[in-house]
Amino acid sequence: MDPLGAPSQFVDVDTLLSWGDSYEDELSSSDTSTETFHEDIIRSPFLYNKDINGKVVLWKGDVALLNCTAIVNTSNESLTDKNPVSESIFMLAGPDLKEDLQKLKGCRTGEAKLTKGFNLAARFIIHTVGPKYKSRYRTAAESSLYSCYRNALQLAKEQSMSSVGFCVINSAKRGYPLEDATHIALRTVRRFLEIHGETIEKVVFAVSELEEATYQKLLPLYFPRSLKEESRSLPYLPSDIGNAEGEPVVPERQIRISEKPGAPEDNQEEEGEGLGVDISFIGSHAFARMEGDIDKQRKLILQGQLSEAALQKQHQRNYNRWLCQARSEDLSDIASLKALYQTGVDNCGRTVMVVVGRNIPVTLIDMDKALLYFIHVMDHIAVKEYVLVYFHTLTSEYNHLDSDFLKKLYDVVDVKTEGQNPPCGQPEPAVFINITRTDRLSSFCP
Repeated sequence: MDPLGAPSQFVDVDTLLSWGDSYEDELSSSDTSTETFHEDIIRSPFLYNKDINGKVVLWKGDVALLNCTAIVNTSNESLTDKNPVSESIFMLAGPDLKEDLQKLKGCRTGEAKLTKGFNLAARFIIHTVGPKYKSRYRTAAESSLYSCYRNALQLAKEQSMSSVGFCVINSAKRGYPLEDATHIALRTVRRFLEIHGETIEKVVFAVSELEEATYQKLLPLYFPRSLKEESRSLPYLPSDIGNAEGEPVVPERQIRISEKPGAPEDNQEEEGEGLGVDISFIGSHAFARMEGDIDKQRKLILQGQLSEAALQKQHQRNYNRWLCQARSEDLSDIASLKALYQTGVDNCGRTVMVVVGRNIPVTLIDMDKALLYFIHVMDHIAVKEYVLVYFHTLTSEYNHLDSDFLKKLYDVVDVKTEGQNPPCGQPEPAVFINITRTDRLSSFCP
């Protein structure tokens, strides 16, 4: 695999000590040949497996120096990130790599794309983009980081690569906690090797001096090197160890299938009674109601022929979809603008929400993303009466919200409040959009 004339600084992965071999002396001194498995011992979900341990290498060094089939580069969406890993790879690979990257037209978070290795000892480079970490969007970040490792391994499998060198994908610049990210990296690789181990001979974790201690601490949890180490590591495994492939599990998103949805347990013996069974107990969710052809409903909406109740149901469905999207996306860049905030209550006790026009650079940000942030913030506010105030002071061409966007804000909130029980006998939650040029907020109450 080595290119002719490769510099001597490159390191052949076959010369590196595997994770299993690094423990061999300790195993011999403790006489583990007599180590036996007792049925009453609780086994770890990550069993001791000598063959898998022989495929894994922990190496302190620069991933760009590895002589293997492919190395993994962590970058940003435009594949132009300047971090220590990328800069070393670009320097050693030569100028041809930049030209090759331009043909890829970027890479989404969690994806993996392939280029040649050029002047590297590695034949290929797998480029991937790790997530930006925010604690409030932890689930989305975990899923994206899992996808980085999984897609890189899948690409290696599809290209029949015998060895892969991983850098630490969660770069410090993106703020992902090292220990949390290491759990995801190790369990994803472990599960992949359990299923597709015959396709890959070596997986190298290339780490820095700061990262080495964390990997040394967590590797025994997922790659125990003896039954004793497996048993000793079990209490330290996190509660969420992912599914059979290491992917993070979100209980709310799981699909539950039962023989008789919604049926009481004591009715199971009636399954032979045929069509005479009472189905009134079936749930009220969309699938149970069998709401009909969605495309036909949308056509009727366009033609103005859909009933008010059906139209309201369609609006609510759209709102729920927007809300789910808002909760899964990283909206920290919009939040940092401080364009929407709660400022107290008016004389009638209603929550007052303020939209500051000058803080919204409409020509520089994604307005659809801004709408999602608005939905995310207003979801719990809109369950009661409130006032929405828009300040137009000091706006200019680049931060001038048009009336269509303001109307869209109102319509989205209107969807949220439709069909709710009016509080305190009022006809409906009050929504006011006040276009003002004053910097002083007075008490709003008609």
